[in-house]
Amino acid sequence: MNKQPAALWAVVPAAGVGSRMQASVPKQYLPLHGRSVIECSLQRLAGLPAIRGIVVALAADDRWWPDLQLKLDIPLLTVVGGEQRCDSVLNALELLSHTAAGADWVMVHDAARPCVQRADLEKLYQRVTQIGQGGLLAVPVCDTMKRADGKHRQVTETVERNDLWHALTPQIFRLDELQRALSTALAEGQQVTDEASAMEHAGYQPLLVEGHHDNIKITHPDDLALAEYYLDNQGK
Repeated sequence: MNKQPAALWAVVPAAGVGSRMQASVPKQYLPLHGRSVIECSLQRLAGLPAIRGIVVALAADDRWWPDLQLKLDIPLLTVVGGEQRCDSVLNALELLSHTAAGADWVMVHDAARPCVQRADLEKLYQRVTQIGQGGLLAVPVCDTMKRADGKHRQVTETVERNDLWHALTPQIFRLDELQRALSTALAEGQQVTDEASAMEHAGYQPLLVEGHHDNIKITHPDDLALAEYYLDNQGK
């Protein structure tokens, strides 16, 4: 892989165990649609023609990855992940920085979001590259939102839902800008739950690109059946 400016790469943090799934294996390796969850996610990303390669961040003691039978048409690299998601993404960006240009785009996607639609991937990539500003897939909040106290889970207020969005992935930013933003946030003890929050902390205003509601993150046992349903409806 040679260095080329403004190329597109993908990073998939997959070092977590997904304890809320209550499964004997990490959730990204659970069976889904005849494959594993992570295989479905990676194949979705690899189907985007612009992507040059994918870096997956794995747990140091991951024993399931070698058993996968992945056949992709683009390079697939791995790196040891970190304690938190942001650590895993930073490790992957460090590996990419030896191949990719700082101005290249990096699309970070959850390993447990196997239902992301090809049209949404293309829409996100086209929007951010046209505008030259990083962004993320998201969907508007439709439900009434309540804020609870931290102790008894009693409602303290109803939150106005106008202009509220559910953040999804992928999230796409320039490699060097994202690397700096994540490093700075960690150094300052800032809690970052996704790449966009690190970029916000660095002063950026990521673009929200509306995606489909079926881009669910598999978190609870019932989510697997729902993902199967969505994949069947998508004809994949």
